[in-house]
Amino acid sequence: MTQMPHCPTCQSSYTYEDRGFYVCPECGHEWEDAQATEELPVYKDANGNLLVDGDTVTVIKDLKVKGATSAIKQGTKVKNIKLVEGDHNIDCKIDGFGAMKLKSEFVKKG
Repeated sequence: MTQMPHCPTCQSSYTYEDRGFYVCPECGHEWEDAQATEELPVYKDANGNLLVDGDTVTVIKDLKVKGATSAIKQGTKVKNIKLVEGDHNIDCKIDGFGAMKLKSEFVKKG
């Protein structure tokens, strides 16, 4: 059994959960669970289209790769991307380069 939070208004410990809200029977205050209302990050491509895990994207400009003799060329298709938090928010595998991290601003969906 999980510990119920105290009421933020009157600090009562007799709170209960009702349809996704916490309710205080002493003062009548209702509030949402902070963890449930936490928003997930939204990732968009260069054209503003929403990206999701498993999408196929196309690189929109030549990208230099540190330690490689050639760049990732414009028009390279990248299949089955995985979205992660951070500056480079796409994890993927590119033929001829292996595992890479890309920025969503340099790809377009499709």
